[in-house]
Amino acid sequence: MNLSPKQIVNELNKHIIGQEEAKKAVAIALRNRYRRAQLSQELRDEITPKNIIMKGPTGVGKTEIARRLAKLVKAPFVKVEATKYTEVGYVGKDVEGMVRDLVECAYRLVKDEKAKEVRVKATDAAEKKMVKLLAELKKNDRGETAREVFEQDLLESLRKGAFDDTVIEADVKDEIKAMELMPGGAAINLGSIFGEVLPPKRKKRKLTVKEAMQLYIAEESEKLIDEDAAKEEALRRAENDGIIFIDEIDKIAGKESGSIDVSREGVQRDILPIVEGTTVMTKYGAVKTDYILFIAAGAFHVSKVEDLIPELQGRFPVSVELKSLTKEDFVQILTNTEHSLTQQYAVLLAVDNIDLKFTPDAIDAIAEISEEINLTSEDIGARRLHTVMEYLLEDISFNAGGSDYPVIPVEINRAYVEEHLKNMTSDRNLKKYVL
Repeated sequence: MNLSPKQIVNELNKHIIGQEEAKKAVAIALRNRYRRAQLSQELRDEITPKNIIMKGPTGVGKTEIARRLAKLVKAPFVKVEATKYTEVGYVGKDVEGMVRDLVECAYRLVKDEKAKEVRVKATDAAEKKMVKLLAELKKNDRGETAREVFEQDLLESLRKGAFDDTVIEADVKDEIKAMELMPGGAAINLGSIFGEVLPPKRKKRKLTVKEAMQLYIAEESEKLIDEDAAKEEALRRAENDGIIFIDEIDKIAGKESGSIDVSREGVQRDILPIVEGTTVMTKYGAVKTDYILFIAAGAFHVSKVEDLIPELQGRFPVSVELKSLTKEDFVQILTNTEHSLTQQYAVLLAVDNIDLKFTPDAIDAIAEISEEINLTSEDIGARRLHTVMEYLLEDISFNAGGSDYPVIPVEINRAYVEEHLKNMTSDRNLKKYVL
């Protein structure tokens, strides 16, 4: 997607408040990918992404920035926890798993796009299959009607959804589930190994027509998609557009204490070649990690970025610090973001005919309480708003009667907020005096 850094930041602003420095860094990194793609092959091979390390408390937008960025450009994206990996030689997940996960994500993206391209043809084929099945099922209703006319009537009724809830016995493909080799480790799909040798297994299932149609469309799409081309495109996208977000990297930083725990420095040394550039074998083929963008993040309360091994630090040349959220940030999050928390609760309760509205002074009170609780207890950033909103709207959510009742307008003002959150605020006031 050809977006300038300013346009990328504007798009991120719709979902994330503040943190301009981090947004700028990721926007530049993304634009550099586009710039690199316009160069000759010789120059392109020389230019590698400038990986980013974000430091800041939880809940301030580290993961959300990376996730929204990937969504914006439809890039393969995986989020992994650095603490889940173990040093080579220990039982546990190996670091190459993050690259395999990225390729899997890229493959799903490509398959979804290809499926959309062939959806019309796949739907036509699925409808023909379903009409034949329905014609056999309702052959007693046909009477003297010509077969073609009867099937055409069935097709029209099928498209209108007249048979959606009709239960039929459908012949569908039997998917062999992936088998996990070891807890938390790689999974192996026996179906993909023997798929070329053994004929596909099918089974009879009792399904509604709507469910069966979805399975038939998926089966027909599979036949129309060029599997080899999809795999090649997935590998290309993972290598050139992939983004790997390594969270909790601060938990593997720090000097070794000589304990018998799995070496944190060992995990760093295992991550190093992946970030540096290596070739990882996946079930879709070999993947070079040289041009994958890595974004690492951590709170760094106890350890510092400087506690990472120097080689790994050098592979993350861009370092940005995210700030704790203020009352003003909370007000912005509740009012100026797409699908804000207040909008989410309003549409949820609208299902039960509650017309929920928040006054500006109520928003102000919620933001004030959220900020002070973060200051006096653990700072969990924007996630604090979820806790506060749940407590605030607990009575309304519980007493909402259902869609049979008339629409009831409910206005939340400052007095309502203070009344319903008095337990939280009294705890907060006491904590000010705890040393």
